[in-house]
Amino acid sequence: MTSEMIRTLPAELVIAAAVLAAFSGVPILMMRGIDPRFGQRLAAAVMVIAAIIGTTSAIAVILNRTRIFYQLAWPLPFGPAELSVDPLAAFFTLPILIIAAGSSIYCLDYRPAAKNPRTVRKMTFFFGVLVSSMLFVVSAHSTGLFLLAWEIMALAAYFVLTTDDHAPEVRDAGTLYMICAHTSTLLLFALFALMFKMTGSFVFPDAGALTATQPLATTFYLIALFGFGFKAGIMPVHIWLPSAHANAPSHISAIMSGVILKVGIYGLIRTISFFTGVPLWWGASILVLGMVSGIVGVLYALGQHDIKRLLAYHSIENIGIILIGFGAALIGKSVGSSTLFLLGMAGSLLHVFNHATFKALLFLGAGSVIHAAGTREIDRMGGLLRHMPWTALAFLVGAVAICGLPPLNGFVSEFIIYLGLFSGLLDHSGVTIVALALAAPALALVGGLAVACFVKVFGIVFLGNARQNAPASPHEAPSGMLAAMALLAGICIIIGIAPMVAFPLLNSALQEVFPSTSQLPTLASVIPAFWISVLALCIFIGTALIWSWYRNRLKQTRTEKSATWGCGYLAPSCRMQYSASSFAGTLVDFFSGILAAQRHRPCFTGHFPQSSRFESHVPETVLEKGYLPLLNYLYKKSLPIRKLQHGHLHLYILYTFITLIILFAAGN
Repeated sequence: MTSEMIRTLPAELVIAAAVLAAFSGVPILMMRGIDPRFGQRLAAAVMVIAAIIGTTSAIAVILNRTRIFYQLAWPLPFGPAELSVDPLAAFFTLPILIIAAGSSIYCLDYRPAAKNPRTVRKMTFFFGVLVSSMLFVVSAHSTGLFLLAWEIMALAAYFVLTTDDHAPEVRDAGTLYMICAHTSTLLLFALFALMFKMTGSFVFPDAGALTATQPLATTFYLIALFGFGFKAGIMPVHIWLPSAHANAPSHISAIMSGVILKVGIYGLIRTISFFTGVPLWWGASILVLGMVSGIVGVLYALGQHDIKRLLAYHSIENIGIILIGFGAALIGKSVGSSTLFLLGMAGSLLHVFNHATFKALLFLGAGSVIHAAGTREIDRMGGLLRHMPWTALAFLVGAVAICGLPPLNGFVSEFIIYLGLFSGLLDHSGVTIVALALAAPALALVGGLAVACFVKVFGIVFLGNARQNAPASPHEAPSGMLAAMALLAGICIIIGIAPMVAFPLLNSALQEVFPSTSQLPTLASVIPAFWISVLALCIFIGTALIWSWYRNRLKQTRTEKSATWGCGYLAPSCRMQYSASSFAGTLVDFFSGILAAQRHRPCFTGHFPQSSRFESHVPETVLEKGYLPLLNYLYKKSLPIRKLQHGHLHLYILYTFITLIILFAAGN
């Protein structure tokens, strides 16, 4: 084997992993005689093999800083179809394959083929297509191939999202997702048309090949921001995300939240990297959108009663954190601050990976809870810790990580972003210091509200007593579901204890997509990774010692079992516990101007009133108060135009003929 073959082999294996993932669900779909249980296990095994091949090869591509191009011969327009596997594409490949492997293992026990004969073929096939299409999106180096993979990704996500299409709310969520996905695609068509106008080619330009001072650069940036923002779930174009993540099967929610959103982030980073001389307001606008998404996302999460909808809003929050880091990096690039750029970009990229792991872990944990409790409503759960200790432990790991607390991986990426913001505050002045001075407390506020939210979730779901309408005997998750959660929890712990293992990957990705960063200092020289590891180990060891002491103390002490949450009553009931509404009520009221919580209070009449109930919920204000009234207004105003659609074929031909004449005239 020649040295050239050895150099290109990892990139070729990444492409092979994408192809293998696409074919993972083909046997169960095409071979009707195959046992669905065997077909489901075979698809999971193929996906795990693809993940092993793809992740190891992607790491080799990143460490070797390999950049390989492949050109495909096809008869379609938009120029040649080119693939490129470089460190940035390989970095985004890692979370896609890791979450896909974990979700495949999880699905075997979560939705076994024997209990889901109607949906298992469709879900298994389109799951493989979804994973493959995401891999091809991050590897595409030409507009035609990118748009093709992007549209396949949108369609495959729709079909796995609407697996339970017998439910009206699932169909509604799928419809809203599809509208937003195609809006994003339309914007990308405009984006790449502009790119062709600027470069004369449908092949992606090299990093830094374009200048941000040319006339169409601003329009290009704004279209990219909203086109990819729809997919990433950036506020205010996040409207599809809460309902889609809440109504999809939990392992599909894990991959949608963990990696589909990151494909939007990838597109934004990749397209902005085309430019040099990025103006200050580009970074500032992304920073502001990050702050808005982070704060408002976590506030909406606080007011939720549905555990999966709550996690969905936390995805918006974490997209905001990623944008804060990316915006700070672009500001650093604009003002010539290498340290601000390095720390902001590294923190943003690391949080892409970290959020994929701990958010997928939380969705899988939520799926296990729903699997046992038979409901998504937090107020109908309680006391599950004694029945599901391993699920509770895995969920706790994810909760600590998403709150950005040591000793887990969420703390590391947020800490790096903090370092970047503070370095910018110390070294600069003017508009730069104003933007960074606002971002640092905004990030702190997001973290504090996230802690409050997950104290609510973990306390109500796993602690206390079982609530009314709960199943009689909740059960621990099966081994396959626990194995998938253990895999993701292990990654959260490893990066939290030893963050330096990620530094070579981050350095390589940064230097590939922004060539001018080759003179930057290494991350190890500006981040106190050793002390982060010492802190993490001290916390782990201290926690283990306290737990051991507590267990020994319990063994030596006579204990009695009684109801918790007694509140001073001799005969307490589960109704005396905090509910999701009461726990977060103060914070929801404090931010009522943003959340607009709706409460349905009981009306008592007479001396002996009948039993009643209190309900509250936080509406999706942007959708219900913004988009829907606007669309309804436009629908009413456009009713006269609908008369053109009358069913007369000869008039439709006339419309086409007139359109062609206009196009020919415009072309000449």
